[in-house]
Amino acid sequence: MARSKEKTPKKPKQPGRLKQMWQVFQMTRRYDSNIVWILVLAFLIPVLISLALALLIPGSNVFTMVLWIIAGVLAGILAMLIILGRRAEKAAYSQIEGQPGAVGAVLRSSLKRGWVGSEMPVAVNGKTQDAVYRAVGRGGVVLISEGPKTRTARMLDEEKRKIVRIGGNVGVTVISVGPDEDAVPLHKLARRLTRIKPVLTKAEVLAVNNRLNSMGTKLPIPKGVDPMKARPQRG
Repeated sequence: MARSKEKTPKKPKQPGRLKQMWQVFQMTRRYDSNIVWILVLAFLIPVLISLALALLIPGSNVFTMVLWIIAGVLAGILAMLIILGRRAEKAAYSQIEGQPGAVGAVLRSSLKRGWVGSEMPVAVNGKTQDAVYRAVGRGGVVLISEGPKTRTARMLDEEKRKIVRIGGNVGVTVISVGPDEDAVPLHKLARRLTRIKPVLTKAEVLAVNNRLNSMGTKLPIPKGVDPMKARPQRG
């Protein structure tokens, strides 16, 4: 009796690093028309500076000039990669800015080391879809409102009282992400958290986060959206 050999489906081949960078560049260019000129300048400025140093420094020979030029080229490539990464992140989050769950997407994918946050909000308004998220880190407890301040103020006050009751004397910082003029843009939220002055140790961060999680939430809320899969809103 012949045995039927089951062929295991092959896993799709992952794109190489260069192809991934090209895809990121293409995505960024769709939402940032100036990205090409910015990257060109980011590459040329270090190259021109290194070339000028090679020509102006006395006693330079052909070998040192070549080294200066190579250093300038490497610095230009590094500057291009850094700028492309930041502009790509901004372009990705611009697609979901203003949508319910956008803050949760940032907390899920862009939190820096030392911070703990959840893509699920701790409070939500079922009618307006405004929400409040919580993150815990060396800077203490941070409440992040998603929506206009006039509509999220009450939820923030309630969450502050819960934190004071359970977390004790832990400092609470409030950040607003929404249409208000002084609100933090979505793509700057993760960096804004890192600028908060540290007040807790790593052990205290875990202890405070565990105490706050013990409160629990009973909110039937969908998880945060994925900025890399979100579709741009139609005008």
